[in-house]
Amino acid sequence: MMAALSLPMTLGSAAPAAPQDAAPSRDRLITLGTRSGPFPTGARAQSSNVLMINGRLYVFDVGDGAVRRLAETGLPIRNIDAIFVTHLHDDHTTGLVPLMSVEYDFDRTAPVSVFGPSGTSKLVAAALQFLMINSEIRVSEATRSVLIDRVFTGHDVEPGVVYQDGNITVRAAENSHFNFPPNSPASGTTKSYSYRVETPSRSIVFSGDTGPSASLEALAKGADLLVTEVSSFEELKALRTADGSWARWTAAQQAGWSRHMIDEHISPEQVGTMAQRAGVKKVVLTHLPQSKDPQDDYQRYADEVKRSFSGEVVVAKDLMEH
Repeated sequence: MMAALSLPMTLGSAAPAAPQDAAPSRDRLITLGTRSGPFPTGARAQSSNVLMINGRLYVFDVGDGAVRRLAETGLPIRNIDAIFVTHLHDDHTTGLVPLMSVEYDFDRTAPVSVFGPSGTSKLVAAALQFLMINSEIRVSEATRSVLIDRVFTGHDVEPGVVYQDGNITVRAAENSHFNFPPNSPASGTTKSYSYRVETPSRSIVFSGDTGPSASLEALAKGADLLVTEVSSFEELKALRTADGSWARWTAAQQAGWSRHMIDEHISPEQVGTMAQRAGVKKVVLTHLPQSKDPQDDYQRYADEVKRSFSGEVVVAKDLMEH
């Protein structure tokens, strides 16, 4: 664990320090992508968030479309110091290759770490293998000075403090999104995390994908902001019935999908109950599920959260600042 911390702490010390007499800079949090997967939509990118403080950027999940959304913010992509992946479902990771490519093409040469549960280092190694052909061409052209595998490194981390620098401290907790049957391909190979980020001005918790989770509730205790997934089994089952998927699936597929959606995702009512017990100040709803209405505002989810939560509730949009 200490070895995983040594690299980012070194990176953090290289960042420009704020003057000692200056007040801590307020962080900026932007929900880049607010749609769940796996199916894409034109209206929303898939799960991704960016936190900016003192000119440095930290990305939490990198779903499809994250880089385009980052470009729309105007934030300096070259200044991304660390990337945190909650789990290895593709709607949280398929934007990683383009993000690595673009940051590298902005002539980033300082190390960038990608943190996540077991399997993250393998994922990053595969991404680097894909990107090395382009990198070798760029170096041969003398338009880049180092190969891309000198820049990006993947880190498999365990629950606890996974990152710390002069701006933020990040703590991970395992949530309830993964419950694999024994002897299945992913059994024992990876986990699903929630992250709590402490900045000089506030505490922010990213739920990632999760069902009801005591560890997430404990992680969110007293947080200023809970950025949480939300879902509806009933609405999604109606869509799967309407598009013919439900009828095509075997009884085992129907049962597996139902268990996953009920036990391993979280409903608005469950979000409200958890946030109230944890004493969270504000809830931001993201990872919004597929809807028959392309312009759905999902306000009904916020209204349901408010039945059991007394704080502020916001339905996230892509590029919304919180």
